[in-house]
Amino acid sequence: MNLDLLPITHEATIPESYLDLMGHMNVMWYTHLFGQATCGLFNLAGMDRDYFAAHHAGSFALAQFFRYHKEVRAGQHVTLRSRLLERSERQFHVMHFMTKGDDQVLAATSEFLAAHIDMQSRRTSPFAPHIAQNLDRLIAQHAALDWAAPISGAIRIR
Repeated sequence: MNLDLLPITHEATIPESYLDLMGHMNVMWYTHLFGQATCGLFNLAGMDRDYFAAHHAGSFALAQFFRYHKEVRAGQHVTLRSRLLERSERQFHVMHFMTKGDDQVLAATSEFLAAHIDMQSRRTSPFAPHIAQNLDRLIAQHAALDWAAPISGAIRIR
């Protein structure tokens, strides 16, 4: 699984304040960091603050599945990369990969399903055409990788 071909969507160095009583990063901070990676992916697709404001749009999380592979400790640098798996007219399915250290050891993954939202009605809505095109471009790039994403099977677009 060569992650180098996926876009970096967030990076951080883990502070002491992220640690729990076991001396490694608490699970709530994985959620935070994967959330930051989602924002990075949104930006790659053109779903930034300006887009959301101009289109009265947003995105709601529908499901998320984490896998923890190696513990992350204070002072370690983590890199998050994102792979867009699929989309429908109103939803998208993403997998984030968190690696740590110079050798980029896989620390955790997050599989994520979200919906595009009309913030006035607070209901799902279709992606704007240019966003749909950007998502399709990313899906095609990521589908061309020579490895299958290690999805859970628990998350599906409806």
